[in-house]
Amino acid sequence: MALKESNMLPLGTKAPDFNLPDTISGKNMSFQDVKSEMATVVMFICNHCPYVIHINEGLVALVEEYKELGVNFVAISSNDVENYPQDAPDKMTIHAQEANYNFPYLYDESQEVAKAYDAACTPDFYIFNGSDQLVYRGQLDGSRPGSGKPVTGEDLKAALDAVLVGRPVASLQRPSAGCGIKWKR
Repeated sequence: MALKESNMLPLGTKAPDFNLPDTISGKNMSFQDVKSEMATVVMFICNHCPYVIHINEGLVALVEEYKELGVNFVAISSNDVENYPQDAPDKMTIHAQEANYNFPYLYDESQEVAKAYDAACTPDFYIFNGSDQLVYRGQLDGSRPGSGKPVTGEDLKAALDAVLVGRPVASLQRPSAGCGIKWKR
């Protein structure tokens, strides 16, 4: 497992739209379907990545906390399922149930959405404000498997807290780090 960091899409980028199947509800969803007037968090994750597994419990708690404040969340898996069958849509459904995901979990079969977001790793986080402009991209927090640091979500929370009160998000944004997206050959 090679550690890969975020590519850091330029701040101010308008949220790339998508139309992808949700492996939980079975419905197709677009950015417009999941966006919030407050803030929308787009997350690139997958089932098998140890970096995602490490944060799952803390992520679900963070989503629960911020959904109550009007923030919407959506997760997307873009991995090549031919070479990584554990990330196939049917397995995504099972994983979402087992991990208690409280957000849509979309499948990006063509990988075009990951490319539009310049996503590089799992997990990779993007926050868009109510005008669909990118205000944060990077890590959930500094915790990594084996680091001994607890999963707090502090980086994502600080950015969301700023957006929710109308303050600028801090310009120092650390890239996320995890497994590289499994691109099709």
